[in-house]
Amino acid sequence: MPAKVVHISTVHSPHDPRICHKQCRTLAQAGFDVTLIIPGEGEQVPQEVHGVKLELLPPAQNRWQRLTKLQRLAFRKARALQADIYHFHDPELLPSAFRLKRRDNIVIYDVHEDCETAMAQKPYIPRFLAPLAAWAYRAAVALLAKNFHFCLAEKYYKEKFPAGRCILNYALPSQRVPPPGLPETNPGRLLYIGNVTPERGALRHAALPRLDSEVRVHFVGRCHPKTAEKIYQIASPEQVSINGIGRFVPWPEIEASCFQRRWLAGLALFPPSPHYMRKELTKFFDYMYAEIPILCSDFPAWREFVQKYDCGIAVDPLDDRAVAEALHFLRTNPARAAEMGRNGRQAVLSCLNWQHQGVQLVEWYKELLAQRGSLRQDAGMAVPPP
Repeated sequence: MPAKVVHISTVHSPHDPRICHKQCRTLAQAGFDVTLIIPGEGEQVPQEVHGVKLELLPPAQNRWQRLTKLQRLAFRKARALQADIYHFHDPELLPSAFRLKRRDNIVIYDVHEDCETAMAQKPYIPRFLAPLAAWAYRAAVALLAKNFHFCLAEKYYKEKFPAGRCILNYALPSQRVPPPGLPETNPGRLLYIGNVTPERGALRHAALPRLDSEVRVHFVGRCHPKTAEKIYQIASPEQVSINGIGRFVPWPEIEASCFQRRWLAGLALFPPSPHYMRKELTKFFDYMYAEIPILCSDFPAWREFVQKYDCGIAVDPLDDRAVAEALHFLRTNPARAAEMGRNGRQAVLSCLNWQHQGVQLVEWYKELLAQRGSLRQDAGMAVPPP
């Protein structure tokens, strides 16, 4: 029988690109018996998607219910499945994962973000308590995750998890191709994909039509109604549009938006923050695959990235003149903007894509199962086939 794998999240959606469309689907295609335990968010979701069996949790009414009721339900479902590999995706699941760990199974913690710096970004954590929350997270990892393996979504997480395996969140190529023509066909259309929050530059993006009256900004991603109100206080509905107010936007819809038209640029003008300054944003790869030039903050890691692949422009997000000049350059140099777009797509097709990462994920799983088999043989235990 194939090795049984269970992925668990009480935070993410059944349509999460990294968990469902990349990791779980890849493992199922490689012959693993894969189950995903995840909140259903009240949606009509089939029991199986692309060979991945779904065990849906009820949607949590609030954060406390998510931390209590959903935790218990997820743990019970996971324990009943008696998996060879448990792969969990949320730091709040550390206690449950600790309880799932046995001598004869494997537990993997998928580190999606730098949780210590993220504490200062959480609106429900008072700023003065953020250092204490970061300390509590470090203590929980040290205490509960001694026998875990670590799957890292970012290269620099190696600094905190040196034994971790990088499985990077690169683009998932599809059969879509960018529409023909140069960006001059839509000279001022700017796209932002992903969660729409002030910490991710939402209010800065909304102000771009003030800097250049020719541009229009299109947001595609979950946006809290209060954030939408602030955006529309800055710009009119003729200057900005938001697809995702009060709802999760599934990946196919986000991907379709990237290929909808020839965009002038894909936005990532985030305000300076320790949490984002070293990340390679997933949206970078999605913009690049769709041949969209990137317009991002000039954080050292981001500037180095767009320069390395010649796929966009990095500017000081707080410098109105620099941002306006970048917008004007892209609008008045459509051939150069198109070249940046092509460079980005070629980089994704050649190396920055999920196919390479998916192969590494499958090989890593097989390595872990082989190591477990060796340990069980040394202990005189029966060893089932992987």
